This record gives sequence, structure tokens and C-alpha cells, in this order.
Amino acid sequence: MFVFDAHLDLSMNAMEWNRDLTWTVADIRKSEVGMADKLDRARNTVSLDAMRKGNIGLCVATQIARYVKRENQLPGWNSPHQAWAQTQGQLAWYRAMEEIGEMVQIRNLAELNTHLDLWKNGVNKTPIGYILSLEGADSIITLEYLERSYEQGLRAIGPAHYGPGTYAHGTDSVGGIGQKGKALLKEIERLNLILDATHLCDVSFWETMKVYNGPVWASHNNCRKFVDHNRQFSDEQIRELIGRQSVIGIALDAWMMVPNWVRGVSTPEGMDVTLTQMIDNIDHICQLSGNSLHVGIGTDLDGGFGKEQCPTDLDTIADLQEVPKLLSERGYSETDIENIMSKNFIGFLKKVWK
Repeated sequence: MFVFDAHLDLSMNAMEWNRDLTWTVADIRKSEVGMADKLDRARNTVSLDAMRKGNIGLCVATQIARYVKRENQLPGWNSPHQAWAQTQGQLAWYRAMEEIGEMVQIRNLAELNTHLDLWKNGVNKTPIGYILSLEGADSIITLEYLERSYEQGLRAIGPAHYGPGTYAHGTDSVGGIGQKGKALLKEIERLNLILDATHLCDVSFWETMKVYNGPVWASHNNCRKFVDHNRQFSDEQIRELIGRQSVIGIALDAWMMVPNWVRGVSTPEGMDVTLTQMIDNIDHICQLSGNSLHVGIGTDLDGGFGKEQCPTDLDTIADLQEVPKLLSERGYSETDIENIMSKNFIGFLKKVWK
């Protein structure tokens, strides 16, 4: 079944983890044996080859570079100019992948339809389509840079990531969007960019909902019902997004799937983390909405974690092909399953880009 993954940090893996994503997952793992600079070394799950094997022909692929002020202890760049330059390096990697036929950027409805037709016709080694997204807006030095990014193909943006940001407060912080955030939202709306509500803290989320009237989705966000943490959405937030005709992508980071996860200590085996918890999150959103139209897949695989922090029954991203069977076992119809695996996000894009 065709799969749309609404959140993959492909360029971050290529540029910061030094992974050649044209290799197989096995070859990348082999090259990292003995490395200890990051917990997920030799435990990666994503490559372009694995995406093709899993029929994941379309994704939202990120640029990400946090700007941190001196008092902020989170890792990041010391100026927004450095952060901007980092995102430009990431963009250069996507362009390089396009030049060798591995990927293709999707920026409008015509390109989307052409790409979907290519995958439907099963052309050999069809490029992976990607919609460019910016995770956290700290690299946007001034609003003029947002328009420049739009011209480069940016089509979705999350105002915040972790901690306090320039335009909003993100995960594990508390605060609103301020005047800069409101100005950013107006420009997002003017450019018809998709606002990604993922990572907004509760205060920033609700302040954003009060002033923003454009398209909004959540690329990778699970339900607070299962893990009571500010990173997840409450039922009230989910209902707000449903009312705005949004789609929420379910992530596969173990700490977001089961409660009481301790980073670096807990293991997927010990905490019994499987794709079943993904189905639980999907089902919860479907129950809240009364249909299968507002939830999809947004794995965040290799988003700073690997096999040490993802479902035990997923070895590579290709194993997303197990999800339709699990949904069927929960009583979901073929139409429902197709909606969840790809059509909801694709339909969202078609409405925004009409």
C-alpha cells in the first residue's frame, strides 16, 4: 500500500549524522559499528532504499536548526544567521539528491499529481517525493527570509521545536507567541504555507489557534491520553484540529508511545513497545472524530533516535507495511486504511494547493 510519511529528518541525518541515505539501512549500520557519539549509531531505520521497499513514495522532509540564546542550555546554533546557514546546507543536500534522481521536490498540485501517477504506474526506482518543511522557525532571521524559503519550495513550517523560541514556545517550555509569533503567523497565512502545530506548548498552541486562520496540520504528534506529557495533544487540542479539518501524523518515538519511559535506560523490549501503540493512537483520534479522515503517519523515524527507541516489530521504515494488517484487525475497512496510510495527508495538500 502507498504510504505518505508526514515527518522525516532526512537532511539532518545526512548532514549531521553523516549518513549516506542512498545506501541500504544495513550498510549504514555496518559503517557505524563502534561509533559512540550518538545513542542511535548502528541502529538507524531509514534510507531511500528502505523507503522504496516500503512503498513510501512521498514524505514531508525537514530542515531543522535551532537558534539558542546564551541562557538556553539546549543544543543549537548561537545566532539565527548560523541556523539559517545550516538549513541552507540541508537544502543543498536535497538538491543534490534531486540531481541524481533519488528525490523530487513537490511544491504544487500539478507536481503532486504527476508524482502520484509515477508511483501508481510503478516506474523503476521512482524518486522519493518530498514536501519541504521547517521544524522550528528560529532560523527565519526576519520575515523576508520566510518568503525566500517559500521561493525555495518551503511548504510547511512549525513555529517552535523544543524550549523557548523566537516565535513561540515549544516542548518542555511555557509561554505564548508574542508579537513576533503573531507577525510570523500572518506571513504564513499570506504565503499559504501549512502551519505545523507539532511541538507548540499548550499556551502557544491556543494563542495560535485564536489568531491563525490558514491551513494547519500536525506532522508528528501523539495523544496525551496514553502518555501524559506536554509533547502530546490533549483531547481538547485534537478536537480543535479536527474542527479545522487538520490531519495528525502518529509518531514512533518510544517515549511518546508508552508512559514512564526513561531515556537511555528503558528499552523497547522491556517496555513492550510495538506498532500496537501506534494503532491505539490512530484509533483514539478516529474515535474522537467519528471517522478515519483526520489521522495519518508521521513516524519521525531516525529523528535523533533509532532501534533503541522505537517499536520492536519495526526493523526499518519499510515495516510500515505491517500497519494496514494491524488496522484491519481492529476492524478498519480498506478505505479507512488507505485514508490513514496516505490519502488523508494527500487530500489535505490537494485542498491547500487547489
